[in-house]
Amino acid sequence: MQGFRIRYRNVQGTLMRILNAISRRALDLTSVHAEAAGEDHAVTVQLEATPKQIGQLYREWYGIVDVIEVCSGVALHQHGEPEWVPLPPGSAGAEPPARAASA
Repeated sequence: MQGFRIRYRNVQGTLMRILNAISRRALDLTSVHAEAAGEDHAVTVQLEATPKQIGQLYREWYGIVDVIEVCSGVALHQHGEPEWVPLPPGSAGAEPPARAASA
């Protein structure tokens, strides 16, 4: 069982994109808990996944513009308090991509 805590900006669809990454891989999702975390929101999920699937989830979650930080189960359980793994520079403050004008 692997636990993850993901902090994100609560904009339309962000939580669904986070959960969709799990759903697309048909992983056994044991529990989900979403809550307000200061100005942001956080979701804690527990699931069964292989190391390869965990790597894929991290890459996909980091690809979501509104995801701020991701914490794995190791930090959640060893220290009591989550140790946040920051996004690569430029990702957290990135602006949404401009929409192409339709003709």
